[in-house]
Amino acid sequence: MAKKLVIKVTAGADAPERCSQAFTVAAVAVASGVEVSLWLTGESAWFALPGRAAEFELPHAAPLPELLDGILAGGRVTLCTQCAARRDITEKDVLEGVRIAGAQVFVQEVMAEDTQALVY
Repeated sequence: MAKKLVIKVTAGADAPERCSQAFTVAAVAVASGVEVSLWLTGESAWFALPGRAAEFELPHAAPLPELLDGILAGGRVTLCTQCAARRDITEKDVLEGVRIAGAQVFVQEVMAEDTQALVY
């Protein structure tokens, strides 16, 4: 079993089921003791901002703010550098605990030994 799970979520409100699945899997993995790194890319980049997760709604899904809080408490959340720049999001704008990093860091994480990567 992989010791670390890297999840890249590319969807936001534009594909709510896919987005919710990524956050749910990440939160469950954190709660199960797995080392998790969640990458926010594309439309999910908006969830790096305070209050934006609270705007997300999907029937029969766990509330996104609760999932995000759980991931931040026990894992790592990274906002894609280019995705942030395209949306004029800076480090001073993001939630506490969210870092901004680029493809080089992502590749390092997914290529590490005992790591499983998923993309939603």
